[in-house]
Amino acid sequence: MENYRSERLEKYLDDLAARLPAPGGGSVVALVGALGVGLLSMVSNFTLGKEKYKKSEEEIKNILERSEDLRERLTGLVDEDIRVYNKVSGAYKLPRTTDKEKEARSRAIEKACKEALTVPMEAARCCCEGLEIAGRLVEIGNVRLVSDVGVAAGLLEAALKGAELNVNINLKLIEDKNFVEEKKKVISSLVRDRLKIKDEILKKTEDKI
Repeated sequence: MENYRSERLEKYLDDLAARLPAPGGGSVVALVGALGVGLLSMVSNFTLGKEKYKKSEEEIKNILERSEDLRERLTGLVDEDIRVYNKVSGAYKLPRTTDKEKEARSRAIEKACKEALTVPMEAARCCCEGLEIAGRLVEIGNVRLVSDVGVAAGLLEAALKGAELNVNINLKLIEDKNFVEEKKKVISSLVRDRLKIKDEILKKTEDKI
């Protein structure tokens, strides 16, 4: 399996565009989210140490710590999504000649799909937290970089929507109804106000430009 974390960006983009099973949408969601929180870290770094923002320094430090944690988690999901996708793909390739093989294959697919679901769910949580941070940073961050906060909010909202799509398509492959209903509720709660939050951040961004 590729380790895109240590590869050149060009390599990732070439593989993404090629006729390859992975990387795909789930990996892109994680990368876009990582780019979004990376911008939040940049704005925080350009805010710290400036006299004009001295009163918010401790809060900015906390924001920077959180955004860097999110960046680490989302970057890890770029490759993790490929790993779990390969497990699902492998499960579908299992033999199904006999009833016993069919039953084993079905169990393997169910297990792999449940595991695969953890990646977009985690990406969605990270993007939600990133939007929360952006909502605060647009208020107290370096005004010279306020447009970067707006860009970050757009990226995080897009990634969150992508994560929702990936969750929903994975849920269609899972037969465990209780599991499906539980995950539907979780993802719905995560994405419920995403457009409103993003639009509020962009409005504040435009007001400060």
